[in-house]
Amino acid sequence: MSSGAQHRTVLLHEAVAALEVGAAGVYVDGTFGRGGHSRMILERLGPQGRLLALDRDPQAIAAARAIADPRLTVLHRPFGELAEAARQAGFAAVDGVLLDIGVSSPQLDEGERGFSFRFDAPLDMRMDTTQGETAAEWLARAEIRDITEVIKNYGEERFAFQIAKKIVAARSERPLTTTGELAALVRETVRTREPGQDPATRTFQALRIHINQELEQLALVLPQAMDLLKPGGRLAVISFHSLEDRIVKRFMRGEAAPDTLPRDLPLRAAELPQPRLRVIGKPVRADAAEVAANPRARSAVLRVAEKTAGGGG
Repeated sequence: MSSGAQHRTVLLHEAVAALEVGAAGVYVDGTFGRGGHSRMILERLGPQGRLLALDRDPQAIAAARAIADPRLTVLHRPFGELAEAARQAGFAAVDGVLLDIGVSSPQLDEGERGFSFRFDAPLDMRMDTTQGETAAEWLARAEIRDITEVIKNYGEERFAFQIAKKIVAARSERPLTTTGELAALVRETVRTREPGQDPATRTFQALRIHINQELEQLALVLPQAMDLLKPGGRLAVISFHSLEDRIVKRFMRGEAAPDTLPRDLPLRAAELPQPRLRVIGKPVRADAAEVAANPRARSAVLRVAEKTAGGGG
Protein backbone atom coordinates (compact mmCIF):
# COMPACT_ATOMS: atom_id res chain seq x y z
CA MET A 1 0.00 0.00 0.00
CA SER A 2 2.02 2.98 -1.15
CA SER A 3 2.89 5.27 -3.95
CA GLY A 4 3.94 8.55 -2.54
CA ALA A 5 4.77 10.67 0.43
CA GLN A 6 1.32 10.28 1.90
CA HIS A 7 1.49 6.52 2.12
CA ARG A 8 4.25 4.14 3.16
CA THR A 9 3.82 0.45 2.55
CA VAL A 10 4.13 -1.42 5.83
CA LEU A 11 6.48 -4.43 5.95
CA LEU A 12 7.07 -4.04 2.22
CA HIS A 13 10.29 -6.00 1.87
CA GLU A 14 9.37 -8.58 4.49
CA ALA A 15 5.99 -9.42 2.93
CA VAL A 16 7.27 -9.70 -0.64
CA ALA A 17 10.29 -11.72 0.49
CA ALA A 18 7.92 -14.10 2.29
CA LEU A 19 6.23 -14.92 -1.02
CA GLU A 20 9.55 -16.11 -2.49
CA VAL A 21 8.56 -14.62 -5.85
CA GLY A 22 9.67 -16.73 -8.81
CA ALA A 23 10.29 -15.14 -12.21
CA ALA A 24 7.55 -17.19 -13.90
CA GLY A 25 5.25 -17.32 -10.88
CA VAL A 26 1.60 -16.35 -10.57
CA TYR A 27 0.58 -14.20 -7.61
CA VAL A 28 -2.37 -12.35 -6.08
CA ASP A 29 -2.23 -9.05 -4.20
CA GLY A 30 -5.66 -9.04 -2.59
CA THR A 31 -5.30 -5.49 -1.25
CA PHE A 32 -3.62 -3.27 -3.85
CA GLY A 33 -4.01 -0.03 -1.86
CA ARG A 34 -1.54 2.27 -3.58
CA GLY A 35 0.51 -0.56 -5.01
CA GLY A 36 3.69 -0.79 -2.95
CA HIS A 37 3.58 -4.57 -2.65
CA SER A 38 2.33 -5.07 -6.21
CA ARG A 39 5.09 -2.93 -7.71
CA MET A 40 7.78 -4.87 -5.87
CA ILE A 41 6.28 -8.19 -6.95
CA LEU A 42 6.27 -6.97 -10.57
CA GLU A 43 9.93 -5.98 -10.22
CA ARG A 44 10.76 -9.58 -9.30
CA LEU A 45 8.64 -11.24 -11.97
CA GLY A 46 10.00 -12.19 -15.35
CA PRO A 47 8.18 -11.77 -18.69
CA GLN A 48 6.11 -14.91 -18.08
CA GLY A 49 5.06 -14.02 -14.55
CA ARG A 50 1.57 -12.75 -13.74
CA LEU A 51 -0.01 -10.74 -10.96
CA LEU A 52 -3.69 -10.30 -10.11
CA ALA A 53 -4.42 -7.17 -8.03
CA LEU A 54 -7.74 -6.73 -6.23
CA ASP A 55 -9.19 -3.87 -4.24
CA ARG A 56 -12.67 -2.75 -3.25
CA ASP A 57 -11.71 0.95 -3.21
CA PRO A 58 -12.33 2.72 -6.56
CA GLN A 59 -9.42 5.10 -5.92
CA ALA A 60 -7.06 2.17 -5.38
CA ILE A 61 -8.30 0.56 -8.59
CA ALA A 62 -7.67 3.79 -10.50
CA ALA A 63 -4.10 3.79 -9.19
CA ALA A 64 -3.66 0.15 -10.18
CA ARG A 65 -5.00 0.70 -13.70
CA ALA A 66 -2.50 3.50 -14.19
CA ILE A 67 0.27 0.87 -14.18
CA ALA A 68 0.95 -0.08 -17.79
CA ASP A 69 2.17 -3.65 -17.43
CA PRO A 70 0.76 -6.59 -19.43
CA ARG A 71 1.63 -8.96 -16.59
CA LEU A 72 -0.81 -7.16 -14.26
CA THR A 73 -4.56 -7.88 -14.15
CA VAL A 74 -6.66 -5.49 -12.05
CA LEU A 75 -10.16 -6.24 -10.75
CA HIS A 76 -12.47 -4.09 -8.64
CA ARG A 77 -13.52 -6.69 -6.09
CA PRO A 78 -13.25 -7.29 -2.34
CA PHE A 79 -10.80 -10.04 -1.49
CA GLY A 80 -13.65 -12.06 -0.01
CA GLU A 81 -14.48 -12.82 -3.67
CA LEU A 82 -10.98 -14.15 -4.38
CA ALA A 83 -12.06 -17.45 -5.93
CA GLU A 84 -14.44 -15.80 -8.39
CA ALA A 85 -11.89 -13.08 -9.20
CA ALA A 86 -9.25 -15.73 -9.93
CA ARG A 87 -11.64 -17.55 -12.26
CA GLN A 88 -12.46 -14.29 -14.03
CA ALA A 89 -8.75 -13.56 -14.51
CA GLY A 90 -7.96 -17.09 -15.65
CA PHE A 91 -5.81 -17.94 -12.60
CA ALA A 92 -6.44 -21.65 -11.92
CA ALA A 93 -3.72 -21.91 -9.26
CA VAL A 94 -1.20 -19.47 -7.86
CA ASP A 95 2.22 -19.44 -6.23
CA GLY A 96 1.40 -16.84 -3.61
CA VAL A 97 -1.35 -14.71 -2.07
CA LEU A 98 -0.64 -11.48 -0.18
CA LEU A 99 -3.22 -9.72 2.01
CA ASP A 100 -2.61 -6.39 3.75
CA ILE A 101 -5.68 -6.13 5.98
CA GLY A 102 -7.47 -3.04 7.23
CA VAL A 103 -7.72 0.60 6.27
CA SER A 104 -5.07 2.26 4.09
CA SER A 105 -3.35 5.57 4.82
CA PRO A 106 -5.02 7.41 1.90
CA GLN A 107 -8.42 6.37 3.24
CA LEU A 108 -7.53 7.80 6.65
CA ASP A 109 -5.78 10.89 5.33
CA GLU A 110 -8.47 11.95 2.84
CA GLY A 111 -11.03 13.53 5.14
CA GLU A 112 -13.93 13.28 2.71
CA ARG A 113 -13.87 9.48 3.01
CA GLY A 114 -15.24 9.77 6.54
CA PHE A 115 -12.85 7.30 8.18
CA SER A 116 -11.10 9.72 10.50
CA PHE A 117 -12.20 11.85 13.43
CA ARG A 118 -9.37 14.27 12.56
CA PHE A 119 -11.52 15.85 9.83
CA ASP A 120 -15.10 17.09 9.78
CA ALA A 121 -16.52 15.30 6.76
CA PRO A 122 -19.54 13.22 5.68
CA LEU A 123 -19.85 10.14 7.89
CA ASP A 124 -19.28 7.57 5.14
CA MET A 125 -16.56 4.99 6.03
CA ARG A 126 -17.20 2.74 3.00
CA MET A 127 -14.09 1.33 1.36
CA ASP A 128 -16.16 0.79 -1.78
CA THR A 129 -17.95 4.09 -2.28
CA THR A 130 -19.97 2.67 -5.19
CA GLN A 131 -22.20 0.47 -3.05
CA GLY A 132 -23.45 -0.33 0.41
CA GLU A 133 -24.67 1.61 3.43
CA THR A 134 -22.73 4.52 4.89
CA ALA A 135 -21.96 4.77 8.58
CA ALA A 136 -24.44 7.65 8.85
CA GLU A 137 -27.21 5.59 7.26
CA TRP A 138 -26.55 2.63 9.56
CA LEU A 139 -26.43 4.78 12.70
CA ALA A 140 -29.72 6.39 11.68
CA ARG A 141 -31.59 3.08 11.76
CA ALA A 142 -29.69 0.66 14.01
CA GLU A 143 -31.10 -0.35 17.39
CA ILE A 144 -29.22 0.59 20.53
CA ARG A 145 -28.42 -3.09 21.14
CA ASP A 146 -26.78 -3.46 17.72
CA ILE A 147 -24.78 -0.24 18.04
CA THR A 148 -23.57 -1.35 21.47
CA GLU A 149 -22.46 -4.77 20.19
CA VAL A 150 -20.55 -3.32 17.25
CA ILE A 151 -18.68 -0.74 19.34
CA LYS A 152 -17.98 -3.27 22.11
CA ASN A 153 -16.95 -6.21 19.92
CA TYR A 154 -15.06 -4.43 17.14
CA GLY A 155 -13.75 -1.48 19.11
CA GLU A 156 -13.24 -3.21 22.45
CA GLU A 157 -14.73 -0.06 23.95
CA ARG A 158 -15.87 -0.40 27.57
CA PHE A 159 -18.22 2.60 27.25
CA ALA A 160 -20.02 1.05 24.25
CA PHE A 161 -23.50 1.14 25.80
CA GLN A 162 -23.16 4.74 26.93
CA ILE A 163 -21.98 5.78 23.45
CA ALA A 164 -24.83 3.89 21.76
CA LYS A 165 -27.35 5.47 24.12
CA LYS A 166 -25.97 8.92 23.35
CA ILE A 167 -26.13 8.27 19.58
CA VAL A 168 -29.77 7.17 19.74
CA ALA A 169 -30.70 10.19 21.86
CA ALA A 170 -28.88 12.58 19.53
CA ARG A 171 -30.45 11.20 16.36
CA SER A 172 -33.94 11.71 17.79
CA GLU A 173 -33.28 15.44 17.51
CA ARG A 174 -31.37 15.42 14.21
CA PRO A 175 -29.40 12.87 12.17
CA LEU A 176 -25.69 12.35 12.74
CA THR A 177 -24.20 13.12 9.34
CA THR A 178 -20.59 14.14 9.89
CA THR A 179 -17.47 12.69 11.49
CA GLY A 180 -17.13 15.83 13.58
CA GLU A 181 -20.58 15.38 15.13
CA LEU A 182 -19.91 11.75 15.98
CA ALA A 183 -16.44 12.42 17.37
CA ALA A 184 -17.74 15.22 19.60
CA LEU A 185 -20.53 13.00 20.88
CA VAL A 186 -18.11 10.19 21.75
CA ARG A 187 -15.68 12.58 23.45
CA GLU A 188 -18.51 13.86 25.64
CA THR A 189 -19.33 10.28 26.64
CA VAL A 190 -15.90 8.74 27.15
CA ARG A 191 -14.50 10.54 30.15
CA THR A 192 -11.32 8.53 30.65
CA ARG A 193 -8.66 8.90 27.98
CA GLU A 194 -5.93 6.42 27.10
CA PRO A 195 -2.53 8.14 26.83
CA GLY A 196 -1.97 9.42 23.30
CA GLN A 197 -5.33 8.16 22.01
CA ASP A 198 -8.39 10.19 21.08
CA PRO A 199 -11.54 8.95 22.91
CA ALA A 200 -13.23 8.49 19.52
CA THR A 201 -10.58 6.07 18.19
CA ARG A 202 -12.23 2.83 19.25
CA THR A 203 -15.71 3.84 18.10
CA PHE A 204 -14.53 4.95 14.67
CA GLN A 205 -12.54 1.75 14.27
CA ALA A 206 -15.53 -0.37 15.24
CA LEU A 207 -17.92 1.35 12.84
CA ARG A 208 -15.41 1.08 9.98
CA ILE A 209 -14.94 -2.65 10.57
CA HIS A 210 -18.70 -3.18 10.70
CA ILE A 211 -19.63 -1.05 7.69
CA ASN A 212 -17.06 -2.84 5.53
CA GLN A 213 -17.63 -6.30 7.04
CA GLU A 214 -13.86 -6.56 7.36
CA LEU A 215 -13.67 -9.57 9.66
CA GLU A 216 -16.26 -11.45 7.62
CA GLN A 217 -14.29 -10.72 4.44
CA LEU A 218 -11.11 -12.02 6.11
CA ALA A 219 -12.81 -15.22 7.25
CA LEU A 220 -14.09 -15.74 3.69
CA VAL A 221 -10.79 -15.17 1.89
CA LEU A 222 -8.49 -17.43 3.90
CA PRO A 223 -9.97 -20.79 2.81
CA GLN A 224 -10.30 -19.48 -0.76
CA ALA A 225 -6.60 -18.57 -0.75
CA MET A 226 -5.81 -22.01 0.63
CA ASP A 227 -7.68 -23.71 -2.22
CA LEU A 228 -6.12 -21.46 -4.85
CA LEU A 229 -2.51 -21.99 -3.80
CA LYS A 230 -0.33 -24.58 -5.50
CA PRO A 231 1.54 -26.98 -3.21
CA GLY A 232 4.55 -25.01 -2.02
CA GLY A 233 2.68 -21.73 -2.54
CA ARG A 234 2.84 -19.05 0.14
CA LEU A 235 0.13 -17.16 2.00
CA ALA A 236 1.31 -13.90 3.60
CA VAL A 237 -1.08 -11.81 5.69
CA ILE A 238 -0.41 -8.46 7.38
CA SER A 239 -2.85 -7.58 10.16
CA PHE A 240 -3.12 -4.35 12.14
CA HIS A 241 -5.66 -5.32 14.76
CA SER A 242 -5.81 -8.12 17.31
CA LEU A 243 -9.20 -9.29 16.04
CA GLU A 244 -7.80 -9.68 12.51
CA ASP A 245 -4.61 -11.34 13.67
CA ARG A 246 -6.56 -13.80 15.80
CA ILE A 247 -8.53 -14.98 12.76
CA VAL A 248 -5.35 -15.39 10.70
CA LYS A 249 -3.47 -17.19 13.48
CA ARG A 250 -6.31 -19.61 14.17
CA PHE A 251 -6.75 -20.40 10.49
CA MET A 252 -3.07 -21.08 9.87
CA ARG A 253 -2.68 -23.14 13.04
CA GLY A 254 -5.83 -25.11 12.27
CA GLU A 255 -4.63 -25.98 8.76
CA ALA A 256 -1.14 -26.79 10.06
CA ALA A 257 -2.41 -29.11 12.83
CA PRO A 258 -5.50 -31.07 11.74
CA ASP A 259 -7.84 -32.39 14.41
CA THR A 260 -6.13 -35.17 16.30
CA LEU A 261 -7.73 -38.60 16.52
CA PRO A 262 -7.88 -40.83 19.61
CA ARG A 263 -4.46 -42.36 20.27
CA ASP A 264 -5.79 -45.94 20.33
CA LEU A 265 -7.60 -45.68 16.97
CA PRO A 266 -6.13 -48.38 14.66
CA LEU A 267 -4.95 -46.27 11.70
CA ARG A 268 -1.80 -46.39 9.60
CA ALA A 269 0.27 -43.23 9.28
CA ALA A 270 -0.94 -42.71 5.72
CA GLU A 271 -4.53 -42.68 6.97
CA LEU A 272 -4.00 -39.91 9.49
CA PRO A 273 -5.18 -36.37 8.66
CA GLN A 274 -2.40 -34.49 6.92
CA PRO A 275 -1.63 -30.81 7.55
CA ARG A 276 -2.51 -28.58 4.60
CA LEU A 277 -0.32 -25.67 5.66
CA ARG A 278 3.10 -25.28 7.22
CA VAL A 279 3.57 -22.13 9.29
CA ILE A 280 6.77 -20.35 8.20
CA GLY A 281 8.82 -18.74 10.96
CA LYS A 282 7.52 -16.51 13.72
CA PRO A 283 5.21 -13.51 13.29
CA VAL A 284 7.13 -10.56 11.84
CA ARG A 285 6.73 -7.01 13.17
CA ALA A 286 8.03 -3.69 11.93
CA ASP A 287 11.42 -2.75 13.33
CA ALA A 288 12.13 0.42 15.28
CA ALA A 289 13.29 2.33 12.20
CA GLU A 290 10.08 1.61 10.28
CA VAL A 291 7.89 2.50 13.24
CA ALA A 292 9.78 5.78 13.68
CA ALA A 293 9.23 6.62 10.00
CA ASN A 294 5.64 5.39 9.96
CA PRO A 295 3.89 5.13 13.36
CA ARG A 296 1.00 3.20 11.78
CA ALA A 297 3.39 0.27 11.35
CA ARG A 298 3.55 -0.18 15.12
CA SER A 299 0.67 -2.66 15.30
CA ALA A 300 1.43 -4.56 12.06
CA VAL A 301 1.91 -8.33 12.27
CA LEU A 302 2.95 -10.47 9.29
CA ARG A 303 2.13 -14.18 9.36
CA VAL A 304 3.28 -16.55 6.63
CA ALA A 305 2.33 -20.12 5.78
CA GLU A 306 3.15 -22.53 2.95
CA LYS A 307 0.78 -25.03 1.40
CA THR A 308 2.00 -28.59 1.86
CA ALA A 309 2.20 -31.29 -0.80
CA GLY A 310 -0.75 -32.96 0.91
CA GLY A 311 -2.81 -29.80 0.73
CA GLY A 312 -4.08 -30.41 -2.77
CA GLY A 313 -4.09 -27.77 -5.48
